Amino acid sequence: MTRIRDWLVAGALLVVGRGEPGEVPEADRRNPGAEAVVLGLLFLASLCSLAFVVVFVVDAIPAQTQFLGLSLGLALLFIAAALVLLGHKLVPDDEGEEEYPPLERPDEQERVVGQLEEGSSRLTRAGLMKLALAGTGGALALALVTPVFSLGRFLQTSVYRATPWRRGKRLVDEQGRPWRESDIEERNFYTAFPEGADRETFGAPVIVVRLDPRTLNLPPELRDYHARGIVAYSKICTHAGCAVAMYRTPLFPPKAPGPALVCPCHYSTFDPATGGSVLFGPAGRPLPMLPLEIDRKGFLRAKGTFSDQVGPAWWGTRLWEPET
Repeated sequence: MTRIRDWLVAGALLVVGRGEPGEVPEADRRNPGAEAVVLGLLFLASLCSLAFVVVFVVDAIPAQTQFLGLSLGLALLFIAAALVLLGHKLVPDDEGEEEYPPLERPDEQERVVGQLEEGSSRLTRAGLMKLALAGTGGALALALVTPVFSLGRFLQTSVYRATPWRRGKRLVDEQGRPWRESDIEERNFYTAFPEGADRETFGAPVIVVRLDPRTLNLPPELRDYHARGIVAYSKICTHAGCAVAMYRTPLFPPKAPGPALVCPCHYSTFDPATGGSVLFGPAGRPLPMLPLEIDRKGFLRAKGTFSDQVGPAWWGTRLWEPET
């Protein structure tokens, strides 16, 4: 309670510009009005910085982009005004010279240290100004860091590794009907989901195409991932996470390029015959491949989960394997 009372008294004295001459140095009392203005500007800057965070988090606010710019711009403007006023009105610019005092005895030094420690518990104007600057800097840093959290998860990254695919899961269409081997024709493009799983789950949708088994040139580790020429790949582009939604097939083989999966966002192009390797575009790694098998009734089933992490090539793809 004593500390809170000291804070309130010091703040009130600072605002009204009053104080006993013996309590604070002359340099701290020469322009109390400017001090109050600086503190007010820093307080407004802190409010604007916190308002930026609120506007960014609450999607229901109309004209969100305009308010974001206004709040951040006002925060920087108030900080600049406070620093200009601080430099012109409160920072002393006089120079003086004085000799070093003689060395004091150890007992006197201990007494002075004790007095300083006892006096440090009381809030001075300089301390209040430093506290205001630190609070404003913290609020502005929070406003600048907040947009970073919209780029993705930082702590709970397991959502990027988990997939609903596991051995025995049937591939179904958008209406939940299982895909049969006989349904998949060459030169066509199909989308499939794991049976009984949430289709919105990250890593759920896959692309299914049929190729001539003689044209397959899969890497050794993916050699058994196809089912009689039918291959399946994650529909999430490894560049920016868009949906791979186009299938390029040659009209005049063998002169034209071979079949390819194309992302319409930035035209990353992947070769389904070589394990989803990148043929063109900004994607940094192949599309993850889903191992397939055909059961006794002719239905397509997964033999496990993807060959690699689903989605854009962030740093975690080098550390973890996909999980069911």
